[in-house]
Amino acid sequence: MTTSDTSAPLVGPAPLVELDSVSKYYGNIRALEGVSLTVHAGEVSCVLGDNGAGKSTLIKIIAGLHRHDAGTFRIEGEETSLSNPRDALDRGIATVYQDLAVVPLMPVWRNFFLGSEPTKGAGPFKRLDVDRMRRTTREELLRMGIDLRDVDQPIGTLSGGERQCVAIARAVYFGAKVLVLDEPTAALGVKQSGVVLKYVAAARDAGLGVVLITHNPHHAYLVGDRFVLLKRGTMAGSHLREEIELDELTRQMAGGSELEELSHEMERAERK
Repeated sequence: MTTSDTSAPLVGPAPLVELDSVSKYYGNIRALEGVSLTVHAGEVSCVLGDNGAGKSTLIKIIAGLHRHDAGTFRIEGEETSLSNPRDALDRGIATVYQDLAVVPLMPVWRNFFLGSEPTKGAGPFKRLDVDRMRRTTREELLRMGIDLRDVDQPIGTLSGGERQCVAIARAVYFGAKVLVLDEPTAALGVKQSGVVLKYVAAARDAGLGVVLITHNPHHAYLVGDRFVLLKRGTMAGSHLREEIELDELTRQMAGGSELEELSHEMERAERK
């Protein structure tokens, strides 16, 4: 008679992306030092920090624009160092930057397939498959809950939030496993920010791992599962959602003890 060994720990799937004590230097300038980040399928990992905190450098490493100088970068458990953005895309990492790479006067469907246009016919009869692009764009946007009036309208006529959502739907359609969003709500009002966050949640629910770069703790807390706080290129905190409340996340993001010290200094100055 044999008994099964139940003492062995259960091992889940490897994170889609994992950075372990990653550092990046530009000469004598420390852009990042000892930063760790874990991205799981079906989760949103938020990276918070003010200007100069190192968020842009972190994006560039994940997107394949820059190589890290120290630490470990893994994709689905395999240690790697990306050579360029195409290498990142081939590994399933899509980055949507704040200044979206769109052609404002082109229709939505053309921007959706920009650089990856399907064709039909052969030889001298080869041409763009416009009907397929229109149909696919409409279907994919609807699948993400985006109901545009007309996919033939120039993408420049859409609101900033709608353009962000088209970029998210495009990344999902072209097979992204990891979606990196660079400050997607930074230039948007309250209503449009809510629209974008709704589609961030939709990408998460579709099984993608999402990296949300933001300086807004309220937006991060609405959709985030993990939070990494950066300050001057180093980690100022790392928390799971169940470990921290919004007020504490906001306090840490705002500087916490530094703000308290400043408040005391201001109080003394007023008394004088």
